[in-house]
Amino acid sequence: MAHLPLNQIINGNCVETLNALPEKSVDLIFADPPYNLQLQNDLYRPNSSKVDAVNNKWDKFPSFAKYDEFTSNWLHAAKRVLKDTGTIWVIGSYHNIYRVGAIMQNLGFWFLNDIVWIKANPMPNFRGVRFANAHETILWAQKKKGAKYTFHHQSLKTLNDDSRENGLQMRSDWFIPLAAGKERLKTNGTKDHPTQKPEALLYRVILSSTNPGDVVLDPFFGTGTTGAVAKKLGRKFIGIERDKKYVKVAQKRIDSLPKADPTAILIEKKRQVRIPFGALIENGYLNAGEFIYFGNKGNITAKILANGHIRHKNIEGSIHKVGSAIQNAPCNGWDHWFYIDKKKREKIVLDKLRQRYRAKMNKLQSESVINKLQKE
Repeated sequence: MAHLPLNQIINGNCVETLNALPEKSVDLIFADPPYNLQLQNDLYRPNSSKVDAVNNKWDKFPSFAKYDEFTSNWLHAAKRVLKDTGTIWVIGSYHNIYRVGAIMQNLGFWFLNDIVWIKANPMPNFRGVRFANAHETILWAQKKKGAKYTFHHQSLKTLNDDSRENGLQMRSDWFIPLAAGKERLKTNGTKDHPTQKPEALLYRVILSSTNPGDVVLDPFFGTGTTGAVAKKLGRKFIGIERDKKYVKVAQKRIDSLPKADPTAILIEKKRQVRIPFGALIENGYLNAGEFIYFGNKGNITAKILANGHIRHKNIEGSIHKVGSAIQNAPCNGWDHWFYIDKKKREKIVLDKLRQRYRAKMNKLQSESVINKLQKE
């Protein structure tokens, strides 16, 4: 494939499809692979009713070796399409997650966290011979150790507790109910998919580790929870699913959703744009030849030069270097140098002028992103 099939569901084998996608083209991968539950017989409740368990062919493997081979193949293909700055989330149970984790490490993925999804409404252990299995594990890893990756710490704090001004740090234990009620997709009363994940789970994953407009890929798309949440949050998605029945259900689900409001999803505070002193000169906030003053009440002046430096007597350099020479101590020039506001006829610290210009640049940047998202 020469181009990414954005916002599309591809009906096909996940490894073959991944190998056909462009290299280093995806920002995030969420994978919910077969768990290899090894169920041998039907399960029944104490009242003799049959449990709607996972007994599909796609979850059956003849041996652990075959499951490991399958896991290694799809993870290797997934790593190829993931950007160097990208991350991958893989969910599983005690049946498979330890094998998956070992293979991920062997392939060079670097773990960032393991998340424990604690189910608010787990299925009990009907035979009473084990603990009720009330959680699943999600492994979060980056493709390349030490590479820059996306994590929206502040947004997760707010999501976790909005009663505090700065929120509360999100922990690695997530208490989220199973997909049930209206959220559970059914046809004629029968579940469309045995392991449909709750949207709340994917909401945290996608909000925490992607930006609006990023590409989220799910190689085991199922009934499209990843795509549905990606669309709600203004991200692009690519789904790979081999079962045509699931593709049909997922497509109908996603098509029914409205586009995200760009002004509602651009919520993460960006790192402040670095503003050099010279930017104020070339954009007309200050002019070469004008004087700035060291201290609000001081008479020490320096002339602004066209290249963004200033000159005081025989000392020439940055606002920081010249200020440091004047006071014979380290100096943040933005806080020590003042300019004359011609309208107010008073001295104002340079940092105020920098903040004004930065606010303008941030606004232009946000408008550019919003316009881009609205066109997509």
